[in-house]
Amino acid sequence: MEQAIRFCTTSDGVRLAYATVGEGPPVVRVLGWFTHLEMEWQAFRPAIEWLAKNHLYVRFDGRGMGLSDREVDDFSSDAHVRDLEAVIDALGLKRFALIAWSQGGPTAIRYASQNPDRVSRLVLYGSFAKNPSKAGAAMDEAMLTFMREGWDSEQIGRFFANMFMPDADAQFVSFFSEFQRASTPRQNAAAIIEEVILRVDVRDLLPKLKLPTLVIHRRGDTAVSFEAGRELAALIPGARFVPLEGKNHAFLPNEPEWEMYKQAVEEFLAEDRKPVRGKSRKASAAAPSGLVTILFTDMEGSTSLTQRLGDAKAQEVLRRHNTIVREALKAHGGSEIKHTGDGIMASFASASKALECAIAMQRAFAEQNESAEEPIWVRVGLNAGEPIAEDDPDGRSDLFGTAVILAARIAAKAEGGEILASEAVRQIVAGKKFPFSDRGETALRGFEDRVHIYQVSWREA
Repeated sequence: MEQAIRFCTTSDGVRLAYATVGEGPPVVRVLGWFTHLEMEWQAFRPAIEWLAKNHLYVRFDGRGMGLSDREVDDFSSDAHVRDLEAVIDALGLKRFALIAWSQGGPTAIRYASQNPDRVSRLVLYGSFAKNPSKAGAAMDEAMLTFMREGWDSEQIGRFFANMFMPDADAQFVSFFSEFQRASTPRQNAAAIIEEVILRVDVRDLLPKLKLPTLVIHRRGDTAVSFEAGRELAALIPGARFVPLEGKNHAFLPNEPEWEMYKQAVEEFLAEDRKPVRGKSRKASAAAPSGLVTILFTDMEGSTSLTQRLGDAKAQEVLRRHNTIVREALKAHGGSEIKHTGDGIMASFASASKALECAIAMQRAFAEQNESAEEPIWVRVGLNAGEPIAEDDPDGRSDLFGTAVILAARIAAKAEGGEILASEAVRQIVAGKKFPFSDRGETALRGFEDRVHIYQVSWREA
């Protein structure tokens, strides 16, 4: 199996190099960090051939890097979308899947939102919708200056290698430094980072995506926070979220999580080859419309669970969580909307039923913790509102919008073993004697105004 390298030209006159390998349904890789088709083939050939076994796998060097034109002025988000368009059009692809790593995610999201009939499936790994840097504008500018002045140094190579792969050995760090310097010159590197990472914000496009989407993110990712991945999955209708352990942003050879990543992607892409026999609803009912109460559960300490217990035992704990939550939902008329990796999102037509269900969950977890070798502490958050209800492309019902995001943010504010609810939930059930205690107003990420929340003292109910 050999890659075939060809060239095409974008609508603004930039010549791009692209490579194809394999046969089958097409999959297009959208840029991660910086790329170089020849060096990638030499260093990562097994990883490339893995996807090419069942697909026509397409990769390309974006403007300013690899084998593509280096003398470029425009590195805007729109320019990166033009690069993707040029490669797709050169190959005459009518319908295809997109796989985007890291900073390639916003480009893939933009293209998919503009071409909903051409993209069949979307995979986002280690990605984000908005600038993932939390250092502040001054530190971001300092990093750009560091790149402009020291891009060709071993120091900056080690800096980014340690950021992306803190578990890498010295030999791999040395290779990555060389790969990075060979991929693009310093002025291009800084310009691309400034435009594609520091200025990006595609959050408004996420609710508009109407295609099967798989979001994969590592819990300890040292380059892009786990929360950024969870936000992607929460805001894209019907998106599946697969959390993986580890802190390496880029996979290292022989990591067990690499095998888990491959399995998740293979199974997701293979669904296009399965015969359609009608829509399946499994255990969850159709998502309700109008005023509903949304409930989120979130296992406390789930990030370190696998590290402490190993994969098999950690899955046993997660299954116990799922069983307790689903039994409570069934008993109180709740509809499971989706699994969020370490929790479950559900909806209720009745706020009272939602609160009764949350109380039943915490009582059941408390009972099992009395004798369990590994106790399970769960955060529960509730909010009431009118979310947008739609079926995803696979026929599963989903809810999204501000009401859903607020419920998730409230759950994140809780401690293990707590139930927190919004002012809207408390007002709906006024007079029904649920044991609320006022937690006051708090700032929640993504909301300009402080939000009033209440704790439900379930032991007193």
